[in-house]
Amino acid sequence: MSQSQVWRTHRQYAATAARWTADRWRKESERRSALRAERKPLVRDARRALATARAVDPEGVTSLRHRAERELRTARRRVPDPMWLFASKTAAALGAAGYVWLPEVSVRMWVWSAVAVVATVTALSVWIAVRERDTTGLKPTAEESALLKRLQPQHWKEHAEQRGLAGTLTGRPRLTEAGIVCAVRLDGTWTTTKLRSAEDHIRALLGARTSLRMQVKAGKQGGWAELILRTRSAADGDDLTWTPERRSLGIDTVTGEQVTVPLGERLLIAGRSGAGKSVASRPLLYDASEGATNALVIIDLKRVEGRLWDHRARVASTPHEVIDVTDELETEMLDRLSILPKGQDTWTPTPGRPRITVVVDEGAEVMTAADSVPYEVEAGEGKTRTVKRSALPALESIARMGRAACIDLWWMTQKPTINDGIPKQIAPQIGVSICLAVRTPAEARVVLGEDAQAKGWNADELPVPGVALIRDGKRKPDPVKVRYMDKSVVIALPDRTPWSRATAPTVQAADAPTLTLVKDTAPETATASDGAAARVLKAIETADEPVRQKDLVTLTGLSKGAVSKAVKALTASGAVVRTPDGALTVTRGDESAAA
Repeated sequence: MSQSQVWRTHRQYAATAARWTADRWRKESERRSALRAERKPLVRDARRALATARAVDPEGVTSLRHRAERELRTARRRVPDPMWLFASKTAAALGAAGYVWLPEVSVRMWVWSAVAVVATVTALSVWIAVRERDTTGLKPTAEESALLKRLQPQHWKEHAEQRGLAGTLTGRPRLTEAGIVCAVRLDGTWTTTKLRSAEDHIRALLGARTSLRMQVKAGKQGGWAELILRTRSAADGDDLTWTPERRSLGIDTVTGEQVTVPLGERLLIAGRSGAGKSVASRPLLYDASEGATNALVIIDLKRVEGRLWDHRARVASTPHEVIDVTDELETEMLDRLSILPKGQDTWTPTPGRPRITVVVDEGAEVMTAADSVPYEVEAGEGKTRTVKRSALPALESIARMGRAACIDLWWMTQKPTINDGIPKQIAPQIGVSICLAVRTPAEARVVLGEDAQAKGWNADELPVPGVALIRDGKRKPDPVKVRYMDKSVVIALPDRTPWSRATAPTVQAADAPTLTLVKDTAPETATASDGAAARVLKAIETADEPVRQKDLVTLTGLSKGAVSKAVKALTASGAVVRTPDGALTVTRGDESAAA
């Protein structure tokens, strides 16, 4: 090959390399330009957010400012350098390396240089991995720095005895999204309960402000307690407004997780006036009324919250309405249980017979106003008499047996004390407790359990409003910031047909009992798919003598209203007759009743 051919070949290769390099340069430059155009506005937004956070929190007490600083740093890192700057940096680095390493050096130097490079790269990789693992990027505020310093074992040991805390020693404190967490070692004279009662001494030793929320709970090992200073909240800066896309109950202030409460649970929602009970329940009421197989019934004698939901729920706002709806619910429950297929534990909700959530708003009012309501009942021979009726027996029956029939009771009250705000027959049936701020530790124990305070469920220390503790057997005693659902949002929800037993379809199982009345002269058939009527008839049949109506309540376990309706249906069909003294017996002589 001649010299001209060699140069021609070199020029061809050079031209190809130049074209490839120019193409790569252009593509990379366009990619970086597009990314910069896309991400630089995010940096401006982050700067504005940081300026706003600094204006709102100039001293950096909350995590709002720290969150804004982290977001600004992240936004800056995501903006790439322009291509010319990247090329300049690369050329400078290569020039420096060439100046240092290109001169001839000894073999030993090359070997040790390679070892140094490998060690540097390894250390850099480890450092990057550690930084990536520490994703919080938390920086303590001035208040947190002072608390962290005073929580160090050396400082604690020097001042503990002066503050009456001799025999305790802190571990290494940690700054988390929820505040400062520190383990405390206890000697033989100290327990977690005793340390909790010494909260004032701890606050004095740390110089903590009075409003700072402090928690003391049992540690992971015996002889240790855990001290938590709530200087931060994982929910700070999050939008807590309820929307159909954000349907959770609230946000865990410790973990930042979305908190939900599934349907199918018996619920107790308690909190003193102004704690946000009604607002906290609205996301739950939406879930209970949404969908073809869900129905909502609200008992609200105050006529405030129930009025917001009357376009998609059945609302009872007078004592007579309360008794009527509870009678219907109890009858529906017994009907479902009587036709429940053999081997099936719970009712399967359908559009015709859906899951029914019964919400009692302000239970203390219901216990008082709906406990003794006058009603006119038949007394035989066309006469009537006035009796006192109560809604509580039906509600208690629903609390005990309603879960299998997919009829769930939610009880809400401002005064969570047994027999004042919660009936003693309903309180033990509660599966999930949602407790907002209450006035006394005794009320907190009624809602959250007798062991509530010992395990850190201190609802009497919660801020007001909108912060709750949820005890369902799975959650820790971490406060939850509940979402805010405005009244106008509730009113604007789509209409739903309220549930009523009159509109529910009649379903008869293949093996369900059928009552047949047989007469010699004019045979006729009366079918009673209602479980209450079957139980009443059976109780009358098995009795050795005529039974009074009031005794049927004890014999059948039904409420007075359910017994009254069943007796009325049975007497109308002729299966049961009244004796001259008003007692009840089955038809005798040439008439017989068979089930």
